[in-house]
Amino acid sequence: MSLLFATPAALGAAEKRLLLLLATAFFVGQYDMTILTLALPNVQDSFSISEESLGQLLGTARLGALPAILLALLADRVGRRRLLVVTLLGLSLSAVATGFAQTVTQFIAFQFCARLFTTTEEILAVIYALEMLPSRHRGWGVGFLAAMGALGSGLAALLYAGVDFLPGGWRALYVIGALPILYVAWLRRKLPESRMYEQQIRNNQQAPFWQPFAEIFLNHRRAILAVALISTTFWFQISASLNFISKYLQETHSYSPGQVSSLFIIAGLAAIFGNIVAGRVSDAIGRRPTLAAGIAVNCTAFLLFYNSSGFLLPLAWIAALFSFFVVDVVANATTGELFPTRCRSTASTLRTIFSVTAGVAGLTLEGSLYTQLGSHAAAISLLTLSSLLALPAVALLLRETANTDLS
Repeated sequence: MSLLFATPAALGAAEKRLLLLLATAFFVGQYDMTILTLALPNVQDSFSISEESLGQLLGTARLGALPAILLALLADRVGRRRLLVVTLLGLSLSAVATGFAQTVTQFIAFQFCARLFTTTEEILAVIYALEMLPSRHRGWGVGFLAAMGALGSGLAALLYAGVDFLPGGWRALYVIGALPILYVAWLRRKLPESRMYEQQIRNNQQAPFWQPFAEIFLNHRRAILAVALISTTFWFQISASLNFISKYLQETHSYSPGQVSSLFIIAGLAAIFGNIVAGRVSDAIGRRPTLAAGIAVNCTAFLLFYNSSGFLLPLAWIAALFSFFVVDVVANATTGELFPTRCRSTASTLRTIFSVTAGVAGLTLEGSLYTQLGSHAAAISLLTLSSLLALPAVALLLRETANTDLS
């Protein structure tokens, strides 16, 4: 079992340090997103948001990931390193501003900006890792980045346990999370540029700004179709399934903030395990079977979570979070591996756009289903079934990329 978690011997000290600096993208991004999930009931009370409007509010905030395509185009044009510093600073400012939001419109606007910067951060971190690591360790590397994200979620859960005692309540959680980001941005000032990107620039310095799009849709149509189908069908339900967890536990099962935090921490520890295992297993047996298994388990676990009680409730949540990170890790790695260096960040951002657009649609539909069915649990249970539609795309369209050389 220790082999699953051990750092590959092929990595030197400089590469390990680089991975840690990249992993902060996932740590701070997942911290910010988890705070929104955990504090949703508190935010709802602060701004008097109606039940049927919650999904639309969350969906609008998540739309911030869509402008990330512009930054991705810049990353394929001016490099990954500069944007990894700029986006981290932007995230810090957005988090502080969220903590001081006075209206629901301000809150949505600041969280919109936070999603823009976290999305770009995570995309570029994954691409950096894929371009740096040997082919036999790429899955492990992406899994390590996601495991650091799980630690960020764990910290958010730990701090949320004391939300009722913090000055400003949920607002303090955003301010606390923003301050260390500035130090990490300073550490990244000497981050080296990706060697594969530098080689690509030397070979194609005068490529048009729109070249990555042309490359994807002219030469990689099957790959982008597979990515689009898998992303839209799975992420159509995952935003609602994840974002309503704290609210569901507190309002339906009378969990206290401390109990919710404890459950999130336990599930987060399992998610760390899931991230590393997903990377290592997908390196060993392939991305496709690992991805298919993760999708099937995730659907089953969320159906059980929103339709059970007692001891099954925490077990289902642990399985749901574990399998979600399995899917996220493998989808991230596969998307990066399917496309060449000259359009890799653009392709990865397109996957995020497919995912976010589907997630927003799912959140919007959740509000309508809530009105018709009378409960969030029933609405989300119905949405969850859409993830099974991703399985045919995995089986029929997706090319295996584990242990292949990147171009």
